Amino acid sequence: MGTTTPPRTLAEALRARGDASLAGLLRARPDLLSPVPNDITQLATRAGTRASVVRALEHLDRFALQTAQALAVAPDPAPYATLLALLTGDGQDDGEGRDGTGAAITAALPGALDTLREQALVWGEDEALHLVRTARELLAPSPQHPSATGLGPTVAEATAGMSPGRLQEILAAAGLPATHDPVSAVAALTDLFTDRTRMAALLDTAPVEALAVLDRLVWGPPYGEVTANPAPPVRWLRDRGLLLPVSTRTVVLPREAALHLRAGRAHRVPEPVAPAVTAAAERDPQAVDRAAAGQAFTALSTIEELLKLWNNGGPAILRAGGLSVRELKRTANALDVSEPIAAFWVELAYTAGLLAPDGETDERYAATPAYDEWLERPAQDRWTHLATAWLTATRTAGLVGGQDAKGRALSALGPDLDRSAAPEVRRRVLALFAALPAGTAPDPQAVLTRLRWERPLRTPAPGTSAASGETLDLRSRIALWTVNEAELLGVTGRGALSSQARALLDEGPREASARLAPLIPEPLDHVLLQADLTAVAPGPLERPLAETLSVLADIESKGGATVYRFTPGSVRRALDAGQAASDLHAFLATHSRTPVPQPLSYLIDDVARRHGHLRIGAASAYVRCDDEAVLNEILADKRSAGLRLRRLAPTVLSARTDPASLLEALREMGYAPAAESAEGDVLITRAGARRTPPRTAPAPVPEGPPVPDATLLSAAVRAVRAGDTAARAVQAGAGDAGDGPGPSSAGTLPRTTAAETLATVQAAAMTGSTVWIGYVNADGAASQRVIAPVKVEGGFVTAYDHTADEVRTYPLHRITGVAELADEQGT
Repeated sequence: MGTTTPPRTLAEALRARGDASLAGLLRARPDLLSPVPNDITQLATRAGTRASVVRALEHLDRFALQTAQALAVAPDPAPYATLLALLTGDGQDDGEGRDGTGAAITAALPGALDTLREQALVWGEDEALHLVRTARELLAPSPQHPSATGLGPTVAEATAGMSPGRLQEILAAAGLPATHDPVSAVAALTDLFTDRTRMAALLDTAPVEALAVLDRLVWGPPYGEVTANPAPPVRWLRDRGLLLPVSTRTVVLPREAALHLRAGRAHRVPEPVAPAVTAAAERDPQAVDRAAAGQAFTALSTIEELLKLWNNGGPAILRAGGLSVRELKRTANALDVSEPIAAFWVELAYTAGLLAPDGETDERYAATPAYDEWLERPAQDRWTHLATAWLTATRTAGLVGGQDAKGRALSALGPDLDRSAAPEVRRRVLALFAALPAGTAPDPQAVLTRLRWERPLRTPAPGTSAASGETLDLRSRIALWTVNEAELLGVTGRGALSSQARALLDEGPREASARLAPLIPEPLDHVLLQADLTAVAPGPLERPLAETLSVLADIESKGGATVYRFTPGSVRRALDAGQAASDLHAFLATHSRTPVPQPLSYLIDDVARRHGHLRIGAASAYVRCDDEAVLNEILADKRSAGLRLRRLAPTVLSARTDPASLLEALREMGYAPAAESAEGDVLITRAGARRTPPRTAPAPVPEGPPVPDATLLSAAVRAVRAGDTAARAVQAGAGDAGDGPGPSSAGTLPRTTAAETLATVQAAAMTGSTVWIGYVNADGAASQRVIAPVKVEGGFVTAYDHTADEVRTYPLHRITGVAELADEQGT
């Protein structure tokens, strides 16, 4: 009893772990918690399922995966020394591929094994390491799924089913003594291939062409095709068992022979150390922060411009969801950016909850009420809102324009842009940026190399295949998109991570806002009017000024300074919004640091004098004007023929078109009509503010089950321990059948009289001990529970239920029996 015996199964190995180690397993593999296992045995079974093992393997770094792959081709169980030799080699080669990594492998292997043990992919002591069976099956080589090690099957596996006569021929050709026992023949051939001296002597007699064939197969794939009458070098290898038949046209290099040729190495190039992320350039950290802040301000302006563009209701939604290609192109032209960048801004606004479908019958995109709240916040807070949404979003704008697995085009704001790996990749890329000194811009290719080392098992991109020749690494594509998007958003500046982004990653939005605030220019309350009917804003403008000016003038160019141009159409737009000429003159005089140019004053007065002279209303439509000469001029104009105008009175014309079309047509003819209501009042068309009903931002699609927090992990470990205690109590009770109150067979409920049950639970409540009960609920379902009674009164027992991890109350008449837990459960 005092000695520790090695575990015989994965369940025993898990049972011997401490609570912290079990919590680490559940944290690393959260899928094992759905639902919480009943006991350790069920946990071990679930940890060995194919889906769970595949998910665990996909989260290993390259060296941990190489270690698991080496164990997959090693004997089961494998001693630590055998595993180390598979990774370092036996030291009897010429040094090819061994670039001084032996010491690094020796130093890194314990850590890799700890990772595999922690994730329950490997169990057992160092003298007998076991790779879980499912992982061995997934990583073991086969003709359909060659191993990443490039090794083929063993001699015993390749010769299974081979006739004894053929085995005798191979032994004779290899110079081995004949034996009529197939098992002995296979063992003799295996001993030959694993004996370096005899194997070297055999290969010394091989033709040069035969050695060339082995060179092509040694690092994999180990399979080759042969004809019915193979060439002499191939025949020489086949006769001596160095190539063994898999089918009539396929041969394989056996694993033992390949390991001899490799000097015992399972991998050509082991990678025990993560590749370093090298610097591409060194920048001044302050210049980086300023550049990032400038781009952050541009990002805010772009989002505002986009949603202002869709203020009156954005583009219609496709039947399958998302934006059409034409609408995306139109948006890109309006923002003066490329279509991929426009897709990024559209997706960012949607991800941040500022944009959503309006839910109408003719559904369109529009700004949400959250957009108005966002506009009222300081610029630095608006940026942290966007950056945080981008970091956590699973929607991936870089996929726009590609195709899904069925060959259908992926559209912006469409339903198929979620990639659950995106947040983790973004965080990891920025963490690699943050690991460098401030102001250092990393080499993007070095970042990709590091990411591939950290997650070597990758998911192919949708719609591609291994034969397509395209890049299949979705994680690498997301990483490249992350680098570009971070620069657009102002997370990085001049290729390096900004201090405000570091604060966002490490300390949260509040600290990031504080870092960014001094770098954001203060909004201005003035513009510079010029004689060429333009106004120059030398920096960002205060919101009321910017909104009024954007109605009164058209933006001609953007950059460090924004240039606005006044036109008859823009002035009429301001008048349509309810402004009077005097209001416009006063506005310009108040906010201009230069005198108001005379041409601009004349332009405003001229448009205002003609504005509203014509009135458009609904007849279907009519034109009303007090000046008959103006109406005569319209009727005489050939461009009005399509309107089919007819004089109803000296001052009224009717048209066979709707008021909006008539209004637009007369404006194109150079007039300045105003629309009027049914009561004859001028309709004021203010800048639109169409909003959707309240909407929540789209929730990220998680990659598998979420990582549990410490509280949930602690409760889960207690529940698993309690369930295991209950299960083992059942077994202990079954072994004592006939000697006490335990059950008569494993899995049955304990049986005691009502008096015995009451006495036992009362004693347990007084001593604070734990007991095992059988319980039948109101539906007649029977179960076994481990409880710690707290109070017994009124025909009820109140106890802490270890199985459910909560305090419950049980009617005594529903308890079938009670038994004390076996003393040796923990051994």
